[in-house]
Amino acid sequence: MSLTHTVSVVIPVYRGAETLPGVVSEIADLAEPFTTANGHEGRITEILLVHDHGPDSSDIAIRQLAEKYDIVRPIWLSRNFGQHAATLAGLASSGADWIVTMDEDGQHDPAYILPMLDTALGEQAALVYARPTNPPPHGPLRNLASRGSKVLIDRVMPGGRARQFNSFRLILGEYGRSVSAYAANGVYLDVALTWVISDVATCPVELREEGERPSGYSYRSLMSHFWRMVLTGGTRLLRTVSVCGALLATSGIVLAVALVVARLAGGVDVQGWTSLMAAILVCSGAIMLTLGVIAEYLGMAVNMAMGKPLYVVVSDPANGPLRHGPGPGHPE
Repeated sequence: MSLTHTVSVVIPVYRGAETLPGVVSEIADLAEPFTTANGHEGRITEILLVHDHGPDSSDIAIRQLAEKYDIVRPIWLSRNFGQHAATLAGLASSGADWIVTMDEDGQHDPAYILPMLDTALGEQAALVYARPTNPPPHGPLRNLASRGSKVLIDRVMPGGRARQFNSFRLILGEYGRSVSAYAANGVYLDVALTWVISDVATCPVELREEGERPSGYSYRSLMSHFWRMVLTGGTRLLRTVSVCGALLATSGIVLAVALVVARLAGGVDVQGWTSLMAAILVCSGAIMLTLGVIAEYLGMAVNMAMGKPLYVVVSDPANGPLRHGPGPGHPE
């Protein structure tokens, strides 16, 4: 008897009022048992829609979809925590053999869940990332910045996997739920996955257009996103800063010795003010940069020590004391 692989689909929802119904409709078609190209059987058992308090009426769309489809499970967060925290909340609430994470905007085609499952089983990989065969529909500047940032992160983070990172993932369920249990505030999801998963594969996919939906990320938030990835990637950045400091100190000593020798030999008349000010500016900048990096790491450690939650799951606000207007069983 062949094994039927169950799959949970986790979608963090921020601005999905227009696109979410179409995405869920496509996923719901896979609720019936399916067979992949390599003969593996599976089915989608639940669609977890994590409401991350976006600016549109995504909450209404989620409630309507939950009424329409039995496999849709809403997850309500107390406030906006960000895409990665919302994804981790969905991972923690999942119950299937495998977990698929995907975006709400429709650029991820659910049909690729089947070849991603084939890739995982064929390569015995606990984590499969989508590998786009076409440029992401974000514009050339943002795509270039994304590629450049991942190259830099590969230099900082051990393992060099940043270029594989993608929000369209297939994760073995027990790994995904374990990561959601220990990931602390500020931890980048893909970095946390690299801590426990060594067998990682990629599957080629073709991205679709997002339509007219505006992106939920500004360039400022993307920079913050990038910086968090660097900080949670390990302490290699601190070592890099230390090496730069050692190089500056060595350069200063060599320059000082050279100037003293030149002065004694009478070859040059060292006035000193310009070179002194330049040295002070360079060294002061290096010190401030070092202190800034250390402060960022300390800030993350303080947030973890204080117990700042990564996310908080609550009941549907429409059914609680904060609902607008009277509810069933409550007089006006």
